[in-house]
Amino acid sequence: MTSQNKSTVRDMTTGSITGHLIAFSIPLLLGNVFQMLYNTVDSIVVGNFVGKQALAAISSTTMIVNIMIFFFNGFAVGGGVVISQYFGAKRLEDLHKAVETAIAVTILFGIFFTFAGFFLVPIMLRLMQTPDDVFPQAKIYLEIYFSGALGLLIYNMGSGILRAVGDTKRPLYFLIFTSILNTVLDLVFVIVFKAGIAGAAFATILSQFLSAFMVLVLLTRTDDIYKLVWQDLRIDLPILKFILQIGLPAGIQSMITSVSNVFVQSYINGFGSGCMAGWGAYNKLDSFIFLPINSLSQAATTFVSQNVGAEKSDRADEGTVRALQISVGVTALIATILVVLAPDATALFTRDEEVIYYGVLFLRMNTYFLLFNAVNHVLAGALRGRGESQAPMICMIACFVVIRQIYLFIGSRIAYNPYVVGLGYPVGWVTCCITELTYFILLRRGLIKGWGTGLGQR
Repeated sequence: MTSQNKSTVRDMTTGSITGHLIAFSIPLLLGNVFQMLYNTVDSIVVGNFVGKQALAAISSTTMIVNIMIFFFNGFAVGGGVVISQYFGAKRLEDLHKAVETAIAVTILFGIFFTFAGFFLVPIMLRLMQTPDDVFPQAKIYLEIYFSGALGLLIYNMGSGILRAVGDTKRPLYFLIFTSILNTVLDLVFVIVFKAGIAGAAFATILSQFLSAFMVLVLLTRTDDIYKLVWQDLRIDLPILKFILQIGLPAGIQSMITSVSNVFVQSYINGFGSGCMAGWGAYNKLDSFIFLPINSLSQAATTFVSQNVGAEKSDRADEGTVRALQISVGVTALIATILVVLAPDATALFTRDEEVIYYGVLFLRMNTYFLLFNAVNHVLAGALRGRGESQAPMICMIACFVVIRQIYLFIGSRIAYNPYVVGLGYPVGWVTCCITELTYFILLRRGLIKGWGTGLGQR
């Protein structure tokens, strides 16, 4: 293994806390924007050049795709935390083993999701009560999308390895290139070749495979501490256990939350394709507001992980508070802009007046509640950086799944309308914020004992 390359890694155990968080988050934020463009461009092109049913089909598939992505990303979080802690502790041989283990398991996950997703697509669409006029196109899109699962997962894990040692710039460059390629292929397949929703799906998976190829080439050819050596590719069971202790709760929480969101989608589906498409447009825009939150959550995870590995707990706490302040401030600013521009933003996806009406309704009703989510996810990221992965899992499952579903079950029987159903998301966000913040305060004051699995707890 070679020595640390200052130009590609970021040691967050010394120096300005705010400077590290911002410098780490900005490329990550831009990368997340381009990651979102994959599916959003599909929606814009299909909504404008194929039709309302095709847009509703893509919108209704988002939650199903997220079940795969969010579960795997939990594993990627675990891998990133372990690599970050080894990096902070300067345990380079263990870091090397963790990289090989993470990539080997990712390949297995990719193969599994390709086949499992393909066979489960019709069942999941039926569970969501997908309307007959939307079902065929949704099925086609998902079958093609799942065939490209391996490319998506490899890119996500590879970029996670780079982020774990503080390198967020090169994953960004890859995403910029492949997002532009995806946009061009979308336009060519849908407009020129008239391939419809299948063309949009093929454009996406081809771009994802290219991004996976580029990140693998980088990991293989680098001389830095995170180099991927194919001859050493194997699963180290103790390290895999360590990764799963952190990543499995995060993956389970994200997957179960996504399953819960599928049931939210089923409530929305009862209002017809116009409301479905409006809800889909809202979710796409909501996802863009969430990007700074997600970026700061990942920054908090890496920052806390490195400092826990370096046994600098007070610095990890200070970084958590600073990340929360930045997250809430940025979210408030973006939410205000989007509420004002809601009609124009929704019109990006369609000119259908019914769809725009519902998109604006959901945006203006829910957007400011994301301030609570800004706290939820940054705190969860910081806790996972400490190895405290079980607590965010329990909290988010209880609030995003159980409380949300109880609210929807009761609320829809009192007044079954888009207003009541649309508030299902904020109910979970608010209750989770209160619960998770209480846990974090009690934990750091030593009033309760946590479940940490970090280097400092082993």
